[in-house]
Amino acid sequence: MHIYLILYYPEGILMDCLVVFGMECVSLACYSCFQVERKINLVYGGGSVGLMGLVSKTVYEGGRHVIGVIPKALMPSEISGETVGELRVVADMHQRKAEMARHADAFIALPGGYGTLEELLEMTTWSQLGIHDKPVGLLNVDGYYNALLALLDKGVEEGFIKPSARHIIVSAPSAKEVISKMEEFEAVHDRVAPQQSWEVEKLGYTTNGL
Repeated sequence: MHIYLILYYPEGILMDCLVVFGMECVSLACYSCFQVERKINLVYGGGSVGLMGLVSKTVYEGGRHVIGVIPKALMPSEISGETVGELRVVADMHQRKAEMARHADAFIALPGGYGTLEELLEMTTWSQLGIHDKPVGLLNVDGYYNALLALLDKGVEEGFIKPSARHIIVSAPSAKEVISKMEEFEAVHDRVAPQQSWEVEKLGYTTNGL
């Protein structure tokens, strides 16, 4: 399995893959080295520039499998020079997320902007709806996501978010801590439709192994 691989989470086996959403993180190099050390593969947005390129290169040079997924329209702006690992070109952002989710054992978000938040919350919503049972982690470097976590807590307080759904996202300030919490994660779905009832073909993947 790969950090973007059809990652399922067999009992007694450490997760093999993560999907990484967002790359704007000063301590990214430390995260990448930890990922290599734990033999975790990478599924990411496919870019080769900036910090996204740094993460993919570090993981790839560490001997792990790297899968990048990128919409054709973004290739001119997000790819410069040679890419590493396996690059998959898709038609649009919807297909990109479905492809990444299909290959993932888990999801982890680093500090980022609108795109990171959108993908983080979509994977969280899919978990709430019972579409997948994979852990969703938040690497909260230097308290970057404190305001977001406070907003989620406010949602619970005001009755917009169920307490069981609030626990879908696990967070920690370091890669070691957040992955440890993700390995202990157990999905709890509160009165949602079972995976088999979803039109999974429209989501771009089957639920087997999710």
